Amino acid sequence: MNDLLHFTLGDLLDDTTRRFPENDALVYPDRGLRLSYREFNALCNRVAKGLYQLGIRKGDHVSIWATNVPEWVVLQFATAKIGAVLVTVNTSYKSAELEYVLNQSDSTTLFLVQGFKDTDYVETTYRVIPELKETPTGSLQVDKLPCLKNVIFIGDSTPAGMMNFRELEKLGEAMSDADLAAASAALDEHDVINMQYTSGTTGFPKGVMLTHHNIVNNARMVGDVMGMTEKDSLFIQVPLFHCFGCVMSSMNCVYHGSTMVVVEFFDPLKALQIIASEKCTAVNGVPTMFIAILNHPDFEKYDMTSLRTGIMAGAPCPVETMNQVRTKMHCSEIVIAFGQTESAPVMTMTRRDDPVELRVATVGRLLPDIEGKIIDPDSGMDLPPDTQGEIVTRSACVMKGYYKMPEATAEAIDKDKWLHTGDLGEIDKNGYFKVTGRIKDMIIRGGENIYPRELEEFLFTHPKVVNVQVIGIPDKKYGEQVLAAIQLKTGQTASPEEFAEFCRGKIARHKVPKYWEFVDGYPTTASGKIQKFKMKEMFSKKYSSK
Repeated sequence: MNDLLHFTLGDLLDDTTRRFPENDALVYPDRGLRLSYREFNALCNRVAKGLYQLGIRKGDHVSIWATNVPEWVVLQFATAKIGAVLVTVNTSYKSAELEYVLNQSDSTTLFLVQGFKDTDYVETTYRVIPELKETPTGSLQVDKLPCLKNVIFIGDSTPAGMMNFRELEKLGEAMSDADLAAASAALDEHDVINMQYTSGTTGFPKGVMLTHHNIVNNARMVGDVMGMTEKDSLFIQVPLFHCFGCVMSSMNCVYHGSTMVVVEFFDPLKALQIIASEKCTAVNGVPTMFIAILNHPDFEKYDMTSLRTGIMAGAPCPVETMNQVRTKMHCSEIVIAFGQTESAPVMTMTRRDDPVELRVATVGRLLPDIEGKIIDPDSGMDLPPDTQGEIVTRSACVMKGYYKMPEATAEAIDKDKWLHTGDLGEIDKNGYFKVTGRIKDMIIRGGENIYPRELEEFLFTHPKVVNVQVIGIPDKKYGEQVLAAIQLKTGQTASPEEFAEFCRGKIARHKVPKYWEFVDGYPTTASGKIQKFKMKEMFSKKYSSK
């Protein structure tokens, strides 16, 4: 554990600024915004002072409900410099979820943009807080949200009752550099600084409390595996409200002195245009993003040769996709990462020089300073190599706990500090982990355990398949039946009989899906993760009478 860093986020940004003051820090090509580390740090300091003058102090919770706008990245460091906790709100939330997070997190302040996709955030906020429209700025009192004092708008026009983000910089002018330095000096690396709500498929979302120490160290380890340096520029298209965005992407860049090249939301054409024009050397994304980029009709028009590395995470990676990212996108050193928000987030990664088979069939080996093993989920006993069980991890990156949920915390982190991931997997003799599914996703058909991941890997080998998801749906006779939802390559057609024939003799009969669905896409979270529970709901209704 000798290599662990003992920095706060603010210390880290100051240190990188001292080392690489003129390096590009933050670039938004479609906004014409380009800030050096010196300029970016100065802006973060001005906003930090503004927050302090607004009355926000160490330990106060500040929510942000926004796409990847520049203010998001600024707030990530500005809040950290005064010790406020940034609560990241999922961009696909609606009114009930917004109210839940503001209430459960005890947020004093909400930052928001106008909206995203089909949700008008301003109107949604007025629905949750009707009195806001009539309240003079700064005197908000909401009975059902007793902690909420400020609503701050990121954008040009300022809706009624809200303050504009630009006013924060003006407010900050009244505070000296010395006073800001004193506020920063009072912080500790083990203070909670970031809170993300897990998009749990059951029950209410839980606020994962992450410290400076958790995320600074995880960002360092992740970037080290990628080989990131001050000469790299990372294209950031994954949402910042998720660890993939704010730890594995923005924090990773700031630690390594690299450039953050950001888009507000994922768009495959913008990805191609910006990677080419900015000559990005790295790109992060979930497999569905890479598939959309590779299959864009204009793909061949753009030069991807500047790319070297990147991370694919969030879902299993099809072999063909990995090969195309390596060859057609020139990301020869792309790696796979695995973890969860509760471990800040990455636990294992493949390495840049690993053979392709390992980069597809496994999620790599443990990062330095991170422990992990496989246990029997029932007895808790350690299991030998190549035996399936639950993946558990222990490290300086594991969360402090779930906010105001001591029972859920005790369920997730045992007395010996092992975090129970809920993921099924195994380790080979060389220390490479395989994820074989979620404990909750396992299908039990007539007493036989069927692991969706194993079936998906097999069906990916069919030449017509671009993506596949396997779920269990209720069945009166067997308890559950297997359903495969297949996305075919453009222009292809297929029948259930063709796929049943493809399985015959290659996989056990009880594993062959009873139901075959051909789909154009899958329900996903805002961070691009496929929501199997929604698929289960949808298809269970369809087949409930059978």
